[in-house]
Amino acid sequence: MIEEQKQRPDTSEHLEETLQSSDKLHSANSAQGETNSELQPNSETTSQVSSPTQTIQPENNKAAEPESPVQTQSQADIEALQQEIAALKEQLQQQKQEKDAVKSQYMRIAADFDNFRKRTLKEKEDLEYQVKRNTINELLPVVDNFERARNQLKPNSDGEMAIHKSYQGVYKNLVDSLKRLGVAAMRPEGQPFDPNYHEAMLREQTDRYPEETVIEQLVRGYLLGEQVLRHAMVKVAATPEGVVTSEEETSPESTQTNNSQS
Repeated sequence: MIEEQKQRPDTSEHLEETLQSSDKLHSANSAQGETNSELQPNSETTSQVSSPTQTIQPENNKAAEPESPVQTQSQADIEALQQEIAALKEQLQQQKQEKDAVKSQYMRIAADFDNFRKRTLKEKEDLEYQVKRNTINELLPVVDNFERARNQLKPNSDGEMAIHKSYQGVYKNLVDSLKRLGVAAMRPEGQPFDPNYHEAMLREQTDRYPEETVIEQLVRGYLLGEQVLRHAMVKVAATPEGVVTSEEETSPESTQTNNSQS
């Protein structure tokens, strides 16, 4: 009896331990079930996963798909760049035309300015020549008077000789100044008459000179550079009356006249 009473407490304790272990096992199983329910996918997720396999189309139907916004944007950018390039080319061509026009205008202005410069220089030279010509023409009568005095005056005394030498010195200085200005005196004696340089004042019949030969210079002529400053006034030789020239001897008219007289 005493042993049975001793064993009962042990059995009750063992039973309590068994109940506690079963409660723990039940709570563990319930926690594991909740975890498994969270891990298991629901039907909607399964349908969403399985639906892409059903909407995938074959490769040969890709062309029928609508273009994506990225492709549309890229094509629009390309067209915009092409338009911009065309506009830049047109602007470059326009600038080139404007540049050619400005260059042509510059060349015309440069040519006009060069012509203006040459024309102005020529007018300046002509004006200087005209002023010089007019001034020298006013001085030529003074030179003529000195030459007449030298030819006409014959000093007889020492005083007259001193006066003669003094004005001859002035005359020499004047002539030297005219030479430095480019004035040259003509010396037409013995040369053929040339109306470009000579002015015939007298004609003298003589057989000592050929016809139309300058015998004497009455008023001296002058050149300014290569242009005539004043024509020389000269005396020209003429054929004497009654003298038959060689041309008249060989002419048919003179031959007929001689035959009729004979």
